Amino acid sequence: MNYIKKFSEIGINDIAEVGGKNASLGEMFSHLTPKGILIPKGFAVTAAAYKYFVSCNGFELPLAALMKELDRQGYTNLAEIGKQARNLLMSGRMTNDLGMSIIGAYDAMFEDGVQEVAVRSSATAEDLPQASFAGLHESYLNVRGSYALLYAVKQCFASLYTDRAIKYREDKGFDHHKVFLSVGIQEMIRSDMACSGVGFTLEPESGFKDVVHIAGVWGLGENIVQGTVTPDEFLVFKPTLEQGFKAIIQKNMGSKNQMMVYADQEDEVNATINKLTPLELQNKFVLEDQEIEKLAKWAIIIERHYQKAVDFEWAKDGIGQQLYIIQARPETVHSQKKRMQLTSYHLAQKGTLVCTGEAIGSRIVSGPARILSSPLQAAKLNPGDILVTDTTSPDWDPILKKVAGMVTNRGGRTSHAAIIARELGAAAIVGTTNATTTITDGEIITLNCADGKTGFVYQGKAEWTESVTDLEDIRIPQTPKVQLIVADPERAFELSFYPNDGVGLLRMEFIISNLIKIHPMALVHPEKISNEKDRADMEQITLQHPDKKVFFVDKLSKGVATIAAAFFPKEVIVRMSDFKSNEYAGLIAGQDFEPVEENPMIGFRGASRYYHERYREGFQLECEAMRMVRNEMGFTNVKLMIPFCRTVEEGRKVIDLMKEFGLIQGDHGLEVFVMAEIPANVLLAEQFAAIFDGFSIGSNDLTQLTLGIDRDSALVADLFDEQNAAVQLLITQMINQGKICGRKVGICGQAPSDSASFARLLVSHGIDSISFNADALIAGIANINGVLSPQLSPSPS
Repeated sequence: MNYIKKFSEIGINDIAEVGGKNASLGEMFSHLTPKGILIPKGFAVTAAAYKYFVSCNGFELPLAALMKELDRQGYTNLAEIGKQARNLLMSGRMTNDLGMSIIGAYDAMFEDGVQEVAVRSSATAEDLPQASFAGLHESYLNVRGSYALLYAVKQCFASLYTDRAIKYREDKGFDHHKVFLSVGIQEMIRSDMACSGVGFTLEPESGFKDVVHIAGVWGLGENIVQGTVTPDEFLVFKPTLEQGFKAIIQKNMGSKNQMMVYADQEDEVNATINKLTPLELQNKFVLEDQEIEKLAKWAIIIERHYQKAVDFEWAKDGIGQQLYIIQARPETVHSQKKRMQLTSYHLAQKGTLVCTGEAIGSRIVSGPARILSSPLQAAKLNPGDILVTDTTSPDWDPILKKVAGMVTNRGGRTSHAAIIARELGAAAIVGTTNATTTITDGEIITLNCADGKTGFVYQGKAEWTESVTDLEDIRIPQTPKVQLIVADPERAFELSFYPNDGVGLLRMEFIISNLIKIHPMALVHPEKISNEKDRADMEQITLQHPDKKVFFVDKLSKGVATIAAAFFPKEVIVRMSDFKSNEYAGLIAGQDFEPVEENPMIGFRGASRYYHERYREGFQLECEAMRMVRNEMGFTNVKLMIPFCRTVEEGRKVIDLMKEFGLIQGDHGLEVFVMAEIPANVLLAEQFAAIFDGFSIGSNDLTQLTLGIDRDSALVADLFDEQNAAVQLLITQMINQGKICGRKVGICGQAPSDSASFARLLVSHGIDSISFNADALIAGIANINGVLSPQLSPSPS
């Protein structure tokens, strides 16, 4: 029998003999090393060797007897059965011929048995050689010398009966006695002196296939495999990487508070130990940009070789500073494309009505109410709580991802709480006027947003049912374009699977308030920060960026690039910042740079800020970030949009200023649109069309300014109506003028999903695109299809 196979002697077709892990290592060693990928040398102890070991020690019957005793109902004795099986295998004797075969291969390959090696389990199944047993069995690092090697091999044999491996085989219906262990003996890469990690050739949460996801920690990789340390994470966009652009679209720093290193040679118990990571390394990325891109290129080569998505392990040698791929296998969770589904909610039984307001989203949620008056009380908020407060602003954003839902006294359907709830996919009821007095802190409440525009808050946990719509069955029309409103980069890959024609509105403000958090002008002029806490917070947040302006450009460009990548090559229209002065003031150090205005909704916002000395340098940072996204990162699908442009002269000023800052209209196909949200934009559409490439109707502000309604006021919220005759007259005039001037006109807003008649108005006048929040997309498509084919697609409205 051949108990030893060098990696150079095996390939992917040898899984039955050496298991998936070793077969993959052999395949890569033989076929991908010539392509520049470094694979550590090694050999496999075959499955035949394991069978021989079990047979020579007479373990077949005792193991069978143990498995027969297993409680297959409640698995109450799983731990004891597993322990006995492992102890049995560890008690076995390694026969001379088998032992000498392993030692001989080790001495021949690794300098007479003095080099450290990794000893890794690689399982296989007799009847199902393609079965994946990833993560079920043990690996041992920093193994040195013949005795330690044979002991580690035997430990790998025993790990065939870890509790998780036994349970996995039971769940999958595998015969325990037809699953075997091969062991890989691999050159040890000195990542204890550098770093290591894992990667996927797709985004692991959503299954999005056009990125490489890389995670890394300092030291040996077991901490990241076991999930005991929060790693650094990087995302690389495959298409632009291969075109030679800067392709890293995300860099997120983990705490990396522990690192696994070699134990002292005097330590006879442990081969490796965990130690605290020095603070300097905790605050430093484990890989340089060129190393991240090198690993990503290797990952693409591996994926193409196997013709399927893979996950892989990598390590950096702290002596030679070289990167290595130490393992790769087919990715099994998302490699089969998930069918995207949308859940609808239907209330079955309700409790006592507490209060009502405007419903945001279409979900029903239940949880403990938590009444807070300020984001400074965030420590009181637990995951799954329902936030109850007077109102919210951008400084609440970092804590809102914890909540199951939110209820506010103030605000309408276009208030901050409403917008952020839609972006997070959370349920919200806004403008109740009395939620903080009628709801008791800590009581269980239910939010019902599934019954139209009115949201209901009930005491107790209500009962509801959920139904699922398969998004792949949704038919989108050829015209108008159906686009999404997106702000959160974390949701971009998930939303890319929705039926869509791209992004009609990317709200930059969410990225600024959540990823940057600091007022742009504070980053330009840190010397003007008056509050010491603000100064300390800024220094902590920007620790990796001595040049604070570079921090802003880096964070904003990567946030936008992530969304642009998710929808590439479809168009993604990025609206330049549209915070109001009170919202900017809520950012770190914002109060040092913002005026106090009585009515910021119609004050210092939009285009007027960009060329004003109070914000001109901040706008320059925005432009530099967008220039980087388009020109250096290769996302020419990104188009730009200017909000709240009051006059034609102001439009020209902004276009000229963008050119001064490196964003040249027409360069590499750059299109610049303007929001049509002020009546002047409609009335002077022909003049605005001479400056801009297209229009996007902002129905919220257009309604506000046409009807004279403060859209943040709950007192007049019932008068806010996009279907008012005056508003509709301006909207249809804008569409018609756009056609006359040869300019595309789109619209962003809630009304086309809420109202079939509003959708009919837009479609009948030839609107070019309609953009929806994700929670309103399906209803919006149904309304459009109902207009185009009423006999096939009756409107739900």
